[in-house]
Amino acid sequence: MLVEKKGKEIFGPRFRLYEEDAGIILQLLIYFLQDVPLAQKYKIDLSKGIILAGPVGCGKTTLITLMNQVLPVLRRHMVRACREIAFEFGIEGFEAIQRYTRKSFNQYSETTVTYCFDDLGLEPSVQHYGSVCNVMAEILLSRYDLFIRFKMLSHITTNLNSQEIESLYGNRVRSRCREMFNLISFNINSLDKRT
Repeated sequence: MLVEKKGKEIFGPRFRLYEEDAGIILQLLIYFLQDVPLAQKYKIDLSKGIILAGPVGCGKTTLITLMNQVLPVLRRHMVRACREIAFEFGIEGFEAIQRYTRKSFNQYSETTVTYCFDDLGLEPSVQHYGSVCNVMAEILLSRYDLFIRFKMLSHITTNLNSQEIESLYGNRVRSRCREMFNLISFNINSLDKRT
């Protein structure tokens, strides 16, 4: 399989796909390859982004990174850890938020930049010169507006469920997530593949 071969190239010869993840991988491939008939069958909305949810170590970041390998370069998403974005805010302030929101347009083609926000919920609380901000909540709310106006897509990987998202980011973010994302979820008992 092409995905496993690319995985070995990127992550090393010990990389392998797991049979129990076949349904997740299939849904991701349907989405990223934009297979309309199968998307309809699996109730995947191709005009939305993806929330890939599951327990620690189940392979969310690995799979979302690998999906770039099946896409043409111009359709690839940029994977950014939410922790890194929070630290950027601590150094740069609101400019860091703008990088992922209103400045998320390709300079020459005016197309939107798709980001995958990796490990939503693991970012620390960071201040910038006394300014306290829920950085990822602001980014998601702003990207929602850009999703409505310009069809700007976003993806997320997270260990959180919907109640935990609401608890950390508020009910407005949770509500908008329903509009912006397809939920693809690993089984809660998925094994930690890093052991």
